Formats: sequence, C-alpha cells, structure tokens
Amino acid sequence: MCLRFGKLQLVNSVGYSCVLAGVVCVLAAGQVAFAQKKIEEKYEIHPDSLPQQGVPKGEVKGPFEWKSKIYPGTVRNYWLYIPAQYDPGKPACQMIVQDGWGRARGWKLPTVMDNLIHKKQMPVTIGIFISPGVVPAPNENAVARYNRSFEYDALGDRYARFLLEEILPAVGKEYNLSSDPNDRAIAGSSSGAICAFTAAWERPDAFRRVFSSVGTFVGLRGGNEYPVLIRKTENKPLRIFLQDGSNDLNIYAGSWWNANLSMLSALEYAGYDVNHVWGKGGHNAKQSTAIMPDALRWLWRDYPEPIKPGVPPKRRTDIIIPGEGWKLVSQGHRFTEGPAVNSKGEVFFTDIPNGKIYRIDLNGNVSVFVENSPGVNGLMFGPDGMLYACQNGRSKIVRYDETGKEETVVSDASSNDLVILHDGTGYYTDPKNKKIFRFTANGKKKLVDQGIEFPNGIITSPDQTLLLVSDTRGRFTYSFQIQKNGDLAYKQAYGHVHLTDDKRDSGADGATVDTEGRTYLATRMGLQVFDQLGRCHLILSKPQDAWLSNVVFGGPNLDTLYVTCGDKVYSRKVNAKGVVPSRAPIKPPRPHL
Repeated sequence: MCLRFGKLQLVNSVGYSCVLAGVVCVLAAGQVAFAQKKIEEKYEIHPDSLPQQGVPKGEVKGPFEWKSKIYPGTVRNYWLYIPAQYDPGKPACQMIVQDGWGRARGWKLPTVMDNLIHKKQMPVTIGIFISPGVVPAPNENAVARYNRSFEYDALGDRYARFLLEEILPAVGKEYNLSSDPNDRAIAGSSSGAICAFTAAWERPDAFRRVFSSVGTFVGLRGGNEYPVLIRKTENKPLRIFLQDGSNDLNIYAGSWWNANLSMLSALEYAGYDVNHVWGKGGHNAKQSTAIMPDALRWLWRDYPEPIKPGVPPKRRTDIIIPGEGWKLVSQGHRFTEGPAVNSKGEVFFTDIPNGKIYRIDLNGNVSVFVENSPGVNGLMFGPDGMLYACQNGRSKIVRYDETGKEETVVSDASSNDLVILHDGTGYYTDPKNKKIFRFTANGKKKLVDQGIEFPNGIITSPDQTLLLVSDTRGRFTYSFQIQKNGDLAYKQAYGHVHLTDDKRDSGADGATVDTEGRTYLATRMGLQVFDQLGRCHLILSKPQDAWLSNVVFGGPNLDTLYVTCGDKVYSRKVNAKGVVPSRAPIKPPRPHL
C-alpha cells in the first residue's frame, strides 16, 4: 500500500516505487506482473517487536526532504529514529535502511531498537530511513523518473558516496554520529538489500554490518556477478545476515532464491562472518519482520569488538599472508608509475608530472635518483644493469647508469611502458598510436603490432616466450608468442579482466609475473591475479581509492609486491616470488586446467 508523508508519497519495500504526491503509485516489475506460488506464511510476532513495559521509547522524526547532487534532480524523504538513550556527548552508532519509513515501520524497527538498546543487546543507535529518489515529472501530462532500481540495483560506489557525502553529513549537523565503520549497520529488502550489501562491499571502511531480506542478487544491473566476485576478491571486514524464501521471485532476471543460495555459498567459501534464515515464503517482508530482533542481535553481537576479515579456505592461487596488508612506502607525489627492480631488490618508480625517478632501498628509505626526466613513465632494468625509461616528455627511450647519468637509446619514441629480456631485446607500448615496438640496446626499433585500442602495460612470461600486453580501454589482455627473430605471432585476446560497474573499460595498466607463471595486473577493480590460462583467480583490493597504475616484485627475495597507486607507493609481502625479465628465463610449472 502507499504511505503518504510530507511532499513525497512513499510505498512499502516489497518492490514498489516512490512517486510524488498526487501521482498514482506504480508497481515495480517483479511483483504482480509475474506469477508467484501462493503459500500461506504465518510467523509469530517476536516479543522484542512489541512494546515492553519499562522500556524507554525513542522518537521518530521526519520526513525531511533531500535533493541530491550525486543523483541530480532527485527528491526524496528520510526519517530519523533517535533512541531515548542518545547522549549528544557520545558518538552514536547508525542503522541505515533503504525504502524509508515504510520499510522501517514494516519491520517494527523503532520498537525492536527500543527493546534491544534497553537490554544492551545493541548499542545506542540512530536509525536513518531513506527513500529512493524521484525526478519529479515536469508537467501533469508526464511521469516522474523513478530512481529506485538505478540507485539500489546498481553495482559501484555511487550510493555509498551518496550516504557518506550527503545524508550522513546532513544528519551529523544535528546529531553526534560515529564515523567508525564498526558502528554502522545497513539494511534493506529486495533491491534495498543488494543496495545495502553493495554499499558495504564498496566501502568497508564505512559500513560493516549488513542485513539483507529477499535480496535482489540477480541480473537486473549486474548483481548476479557478486557470488563470483566474493569468491575471487580478497576478504573484507564485513558481517552479513541473509534471509529469503524458496518461493521468492523467479523471473527474466533470475531466481531470487537460487541467487541468495549462491550468495551464502560464496560468502561461506570465502570465510565471511555470515548467517542466514531460509523459509518457504515469497517476495515479501513477513519472515524478515519476524526474525528482525534476532538478526540485529547477531549483527551486533560482541560489540564493540571490531569486525575483521575472515580467513578463506586454501585457494589454488593462495598468495595472501594473513595479517599482511598494504603498507605505505612513499607519499607526497603527484602521480606515481613505472616500478622496476634492480639486481639488489631495490625498487625504482616515477612521478610523471614532476619528471622524477625515485629509489626505494632495502631499508625502505626513499630518495631521488633522477631529478629531471620530463614525462618519465615506465621503467625496466636491462641485463646491462642500466635503468631504461619511457621519457615521454622528450619522446625518447633513455637509460641511466648507477649514478643517474642519462643516455638516449631510441629517439622519436612515443611510449608508455616497456620490458627488456635477458638477451637485451626490448619492447614498448605506444598507446597514442595503438602500436607495439621492438627495440635493441643500440637504438634500432621495429613495429611489431598495431590495433590494440590502448596498449599499456607490457611484460613477458617467466620463460620469455610469450609477451603480455594490457588494454586499458578493453576487458582483455593480449598474448603474443615471441619468435626467434623478436617478432610477435599468434596474437590473441587472452586474459579475461573483471570490470567495475561504472566503466566499460578495465583500466588495465602495468603488470608483473611470478615463478608460477601467474600475472599480476593493475586494474580499476584492484590487482587482478591470473593463472597461465588467462583466468582471474584472485583480486587484491587497491590500497587507496586512486588509479592503480603498476606493480612489481621487489625486496632481496622478490617476495614483496610494490604498487604505484595515485600519489603514493605501497608494498605488501605475499606468498609468491617474482620474476625479473632481464634475468635468465624460468620455466614455470605446467598449468592446472
């Protein structure tokens, strides 16, 4: 049914849209338009969903109207639940609920929170109940634009940013809100549920407790990808409660029931702190209302102990060392790129806008190696011990000796990244002209491929028989076989790169390889690790929300990853050993099918 509050007319969260006052409520696809099995669901009212004597009652305030900039043109309402125990002198936890007051009231949340806060089974928590946005119709003969699916079903960080940059700051002007991610829960039903999960998945630094009822993890806007991504992506500090019924929707986008089973399977496989309640019901909030007090008790159990990433079972690609995360190595730059390792295991990197090359010694000390190398990008040491560089500011490939003295190798070379083999043969990418060149130490160059949309990172297999090239604007890496004369043959779109939801390209950039033949590729989504067959097994999260440009193994044992990410450089020890292309080829083990 429709619920009217203030200027906006909202509806309950069983899949309806919000509309402006005076406009008829419309049903979202997937409700009455598709037949469901009719079963009788009866659930007893939980005692903690009923008012109890002696329990202080919180206050529900609102509606408050909000006009978003992140979702331009949209108007929505939000409501606040302020517990009786709220103390302005102490930062309060938050519980964010999609679909506004209609969903929160349907779940009896104010009463449930009254009771659980009074019993100290959840902390003092402010409820923030937010409706989806609507772009009002421009005239009476037009219809509004209903943003619910766009906001809720979409992958990516847009909705999380909407909360963090708009709603929470607005509420924070009036109330003392904790910014600790451990102090935030986020919940929803149907599309609101996948929205809650997505916000936490994208920003675990902000949200860590998730309640999902009849979650829409199906193929509406890419949500069907989650079970795969959960299995492949490095664990995040999240706690998730799932609820669904076996008679949930089964329509063109998929089966909600099977999708939720897949989510549970993936979360359990990956070692997440996950709980669930399954029933036989349909796409409604009956069961979730009945279990809400117990679900919240579970989500907030052991508070204020911080939620930590779980430990997954042994993966085929098992390079993560528990407790070893990204560590800041260098900062204060403008844009870092081109990490390369010398014979000692020292790492060199560039700051392109400042035209500088830096050295990281084995003690982690950072110093300037070259002061003036305009537009310097990719780096690679050659078998001669010299540091070769793509000096794009002067359209040259140059090299430096141990003192930083510069020598031109190839003139008139528009370049981005390069690799040099043990015999001195080099290759570089020219994304501006969609070309790949081979070059020699005495300055000769030859065009060996053209046509990749944006050839960027370039590396060889450990045995130096295959050349891998990333395509920043595509979703595949390219593989070539290196011929005896240095030419390239058998070009193939080989590595399948995962994409972020908001971009059509992978952002694939620099790469490195290890002794097992695995490729580590810097992408928008993170550091994607591929087996020899071009399949992504693992995704390491980016160390910061910035462009992940390149990666190399460094350190005396070549067991530490160094990545250039935005204005910083980070390192991370892993259970793998890198390969240096300028050294003798290494035959990797036969790949597993």
